[in-house]
Amino acid sequence: MTFQTLALVVAVGLLGPILAAPRRWRVPILAGELAGGIALGPTGANQLHPGDRTFTFLANIGFALVMFVAGSHLPVRDRRLLASMRIGSLRAIAVGAISAGLGAVVAAGFDTGHGALYAVVIASSSAALILPTLDSLGLTKSPPVLELLPQVAIADAASIVALPLVIDPARAAHAALGSIVVIAAALVVFLVLDVAERRGLRRRLHDLSEQRRFALELRISLLVLFALAAIAVRAKVSIMLAGFAFGLAIAGIGEPRRLAKQLFALTEGFFAPLFFVWIGASIDVRALGAHPKYLLLGFVLAAAALVAHVAMRATGQPALLGVVAAAQLGVPIAAVTLGTQQHLLRRGEPAALLLGALATVAATTIAAALAARNPTQSPPAGPRGHAGGDWIEQSGQ
Repeated sequence: MTFQTLALVVAVGLLGPILAAPRRWRVPILAGELAGGIALGPTGANQLHPGDRTFTFLANIGFALVMFVAGSHLPVRDRRLLASMRIGSLRAIAVGAISAGLGAVVAAGFDTGHGALYAVVIASSSAALILPTLDSLGLTKSPPVLELLPQVAIADAASIVALPLVIDPARAAHAALGSIVVIAAALVVFLVLDVAERRGLRRRLHDLSEQRRFALELRISLLVLFALAAIAVRAKVSIMLAGFAFGLAIAGIGEPRRLAKQLFALTEGFFAPLFFVWIGASIDVRALGAHPKYLLLGFVLAAAALVAHVAMRATGQPALLGVVAAAQLGVPIAAVTLGTQQHLLRRGEPAALLLGALATVAATTIAAALAARNPTQSPPAGPRGHAGGDWIEQSGQ
């Protein structure tokens, strides 16, 4: 990878803000970044090569940071979120049960033998995609959205842990041990941070860093994140588990504003756009054209995810929120990464998984845009005694 290529990647990443700038379009930033990657990857001009080791390594850093930021932004200390934990948990479990059946059917129909893998992908919800999308469109204040957050967090965390267990059943025990090690390490980090917070050590470190311009909070956070990612790589589990677990640890303590600003600049200014451009470039639609079976598989997986999540309309969840919850990103990417490295997927299957994820991203973008365009002045009371919420109540009608 050269500086010329790096400049091209950054320039393509600007498509995100450009397309998101017109408020009437309601387009999430990452949509333009993904589109730019597709246009300049093997599918289009073939100027970006996702197999380049440096490009891939930088994208992995972006992946870890995106998952870290997603985990750190979960309002785990919000009492309203705790009140919604029960319904969110039940919906995540119900989606998982439906996905298990759909995954088996899809695997049988395409004769791949990867029913368990498809089930995990179908059931997954991408916090890294859903939270920024809802936040950028101003949709995080409604009670039904607060019910969605624990559902997304549980589905994301469960899928992250389950993925290495189902993608290679022969190594399930080793993958489970690796996941436990990463989670345990993140728990230790949380306990250390909690002690530092209670004793005022974090505050003193913050004051010193601010006065001397040392950026110590950012440096230490990156040290811990990369250390957890190294453990994940050594244990052969996805680095998204390391990023998400560390993000939850930070969220449990309460993310300092200075650290939040520093992470925003580092992640959103460079690594996240590079990551999403890399994802777009990784989707080789031409390869799918040579294998129409897997082209169809990608759309079937996306449709199955939408069906499984929109089925929660039966529990009172608005249909548009079900579509938003179906957004996939990290889990399919991790499945492709692990499956490709260990030669567990059939030719064309990696592209099918990424295509399916991209289709759910498109569906989520449209659903969120429709939701943001249909607010009401006075939301009616919802079925559980709270404000049902503007566009959300409308979407279920």
